[in-house]
Amino acid sequence: MNTQSKLELGINIDHVATLRNARGTVYPDPLKAARLAEEAGADLITLHLREDRRHIKDSDLMALRPLVQTRMNLECAVTPEMINIACRVQPHDVCLVPEKREEVTTEGGLDVLGHFDAVKAATAQLKAAGIRVSLFIDPEEKQIQAAKDVGSTVVELHTGRYADLAGDQQKQELERIRTTAQFGKSIGLRVNAGHGLHEGNVMPMAAITELSELNIGHAIVAEALFKGWQKAITDMKALMDQGRANASKPESAK
Repeated sequence: MNTQSKLELGINIDHVATLRNARGTVYPDPLKAARLAEEAGADLITLHLREDRRHIKDSDLMALRPLVQTRMNLECAVTPEMINIACRVQPHDVCLVPEKREEVTTEGGLDVLGHFDAVKAATAQLKAAGIRVSLFIDPEEKQIQAAKDVGSTVVELHTGRYADLAGDQQKQELERIRTTAQFGKSIGLRVNAGHGLHEGNVMPMAAITELSELNIGHAIVAEALFKGWQKAITDMKALMDQGRANASKPESAK
C-alpha cells in the first residue's frame, strides 16, 4: 500500500454563489473564487448546478469552464436537462448526485441500485462525450459495486454522517468509510470523499490512503470570513497533508 500517495483537494465554490445571490449582486464572484483557489493550490474546482439554480447559475458554469486551469468537477442530478448541459459544457468530471428541491444541502448518497437503469444511461451518455463519471454514494459496498456495474470509474463517498457524529460513533463511521474505500479501490475504482468536512475532522479522513480526493466547500467559505479565502485553502491542504503523513506512522507516534 502506498501511504504517501497524493490526496487532492477540490474546492467547492457553491456557497460563494450563495452569498452573492443573497443580495442579488454580482459579488462575491465565484469565478474569482475559483481563480484564487487554484492560485492557493486547489487541485480542482467543484460546483453543483442544481435544478432550482439556488447558487451556481448556468452563466457561472459557462463562464468558468474555459477559465479552469486544474479540473472542473460538475455535480448534477440524473436528469436529461442536466446530463445534456454537462455534455455541452464538457467538464473534466461529472459527479452524479441525488437532489431534492426541499433539502438545504445534499442529504445522502445516490441510490444507484434503486435507479440502476437511469444512472447507467446517464453514465453512458457522459462517457460517450469524453467525460469521466463519478457517483456520489453512501459508504456501502453494494452501492460501490453498483457504481462499477453501471460503468462509473469513480465514486465519491458521502461523509456527512461521519461529520455529524462524535466520539466512538464517529470512529465507527470512519472505519466504515475506510472499509468501503478499500473495497472500491480493490475493484478498480478511484475513491473520493466529501460532505461536512472541516478543519476539526479532516485529518482522520485524510489518513485513509485509499482516498484520492476530498471535496470541501462550506467549511472553507466559513473559515474565509475570519482569515481569508486563500489562507483557508492553504490551511486545509496543510491539515490534509498532515493527516496523510500520519497514515505512515506507527500508532504510538500519532
